[in-house]
Amino acid sequence: MVKKYDLYLAKDGAIATLFFNRPEKRNALTFDMWNKMDELLDEVEQDRNIKVLILRGIDETSFAAGADISEFKTLRYSAEGANTYNQATLKAEEKLAKLSKPTIAMIQSYCVGGGCELALACDFRFADTTGMFGITPAKLGLIYNLPGTKNLVDLVGPSNAKDILFSGRIIKADEAYHMRLIDRLYEPEEIIERTSEYAELIAKNAQMSVRGSKTIIQEVLNGEIKEQDEVARLVLSSFESEDYKEGVSAFLEKRKPKFTYS
Repeated sequence: MVKKYDLYLAKDGAIATLFFNRPEKRNALTFDMWNKMDELLDEVEQDRNIKVLILRGIDETSFAAGADISEFKTLRYSAEGANTYNQATLKAEEKLAKLSKPTIAMIQSYCVGGGCELALACDFRFADTTGMFGITPAKLGLIYNLPGTKNLVDLVGPSNAKDILFSGRIIKADEAYHMRLIDRLYEPEEIIERTSEYAELIAKNAQMSVRGSKTIIQEVLNGEIKEQDEVARLVLSSFESEDYKEGVSAFLEKRKPKFTYS
């Protein structure tokens, strides 16, 4: 049997899944995978049929256990090479964070380093009880980037962020849940089904509402406290949409709405 790519996209109706597929390396991320991720995220953004994106490992053995360490002695062994690598990771991370469609990191076992960075850039992090989390630049003599640090602080607060970054320790799923690093915690046998159910729940709702809410929440996280003109126009545009008319009609007629915005 021929192995699929180290990173590939699978589509099932309105749900797309981005698979990390290097189980022999605990799905360690290579430079080529970061570049490929950038392309695949563009595909997700442009495909009108996709409403939710799930990120996960190919099996239960790992989400992604960080960067491929072999590249630290090649591409990342100088400041120039490291900058090339870092720009690729930052580009993919930013594109994931800014994706207009909701994203869910479905985490099993190792979610460390670059893998944890990607999970932080998602809208949701669902893990099972085997989940293990860590961001370990302190063990490599590196400094974590600002976007990833901001995502971490936004989720867990400054004290927990300092704990994670200063210590470089591996955090088990129950502690990660209590410090709000992850949103949902499931048993291993139920995480796939429960994640799929939640993705379908989002996909059935009005996508103009979902994506508009995502945009406005990001504005809040960026420090906005007043509704700017662009956001005001976004809110008002929903009242002119066909989905709004359908939603009101369905509510009054006591039936499920059939939204068409994509």
